[in-house]
Amino acid sequence: MPAVVTTRRRRLTGLLLLAALLLCALAASIALGSRTLGLGAVYDALVCPGGLPLSCPADGTAAQIVRELRLPRTGLALVTGAALGMAGALIQGYTRNPLADAGLLGINAGAAFFAALSIHLLALTTPDQYIWFAFAGALVAGVVVFAVSSLGGGKASPLALVLAGAAMTAFLQAMTNIVVLLDDTALNTYRYWVVGDVAGHDASVLRQVLPFLLVGAILAVAAAPGLNLLTLGDDVARGLGVNLGRSRALGLAAVVLLAGAATAAVGPIAFLGLIVPHLARTLTGPDHRWLLPYSGLIGAIVLLLADTAGRLIARPGELQAGVTLAALGAPFFILLVRRRKLVSL
Repeated sequence: MPAVVTTRRRRLTGLLLLAALLLCALAASIALGSRTLGLGAVYDALVCPGGLPLSCPADGTAAQIVRELRLPRTGLALVTGAALGMAGALIQGYTRNPLADAGLLGINAGAAFFAALSIHLLALTTPDQYIWFAFAGALVAGVVVFAVSSLGGGKASPLALVLAGAAMTAFLQAMTNIVVLLDDTALNTYRYWVVGDVAGHDASVLRQVLPFLLVGAILAVAAAPGLNLLTLGDDVARGLGVNLGRSRALGLAAVVLLAGAATAAVGPIAFLGLIVPHLARTLTGPDHRWLLPYSGLIGAIVLLLADTAGRLIARPGELQAGVTLAALGAPFFILLVRRRKLVSL
């Protein structure tokens, strides 16, 4: 019993430390960029009303930068980073594959195909216009993969999910290539989205995806106890009273909502859903009741820092968060594999 209490106290302390680090990342994301703002200027911009009366010391330009540019992208990085981190932890648990991420289920490919198709057919040009089509594509791909993997035996086994996801991804990628090669306009818009970035989105994009991310997070937390039992093996889980089909459906619905909405909003962010669960697992172990909140916090921190670093590296321009994360994430993941040998799932 003392060991259990000590472990729980250590995990709670870790959550508090991550929350403090998240606050620092949020402050850096709002303050740093092509124009660096002091924390005092940021505070003034946040607390002063829109009219900026004489009694308010905030600079009008600084207030505009903070409110109209940095707050929306910071909020979007916060929620999508957390969503992709949690989705990565879930899909690695359900497939029992340490190299899995949300793209394994065809979610990224589905979002990309529907986004490219809507741009081609409807001449859409801005993220708030094609985000719903991208989200619909992610949902369709996730549902089809789960349905195909459930054929025959009546349950979506880890191997069946991987095979069905790989086949769906290959098919949708081919369809997307056909669309963008036929339409230069679609190609120009699609190639910006597919890199993955939180910049260039106003607050409306965040408002559109936030309800789906909240529902996905709730489903993820509800799926955690059943997923812990599924990692012991199907026979053991069934013997302990777990409904395998219902448990997998609940978790995969959470994955589709979290990864689908996040990908629709900011594009596919490489390596985030792959690296974050391993970082969290080194701190929590395989218990998904703790792994999921840790993955959410770490995912948000990583995406915020990647976005901020992209602004500083190429100042006065900037690198997309997807590019920064891929460039920094690949060597970091190799180092993690070599030093920690991938914590067993």
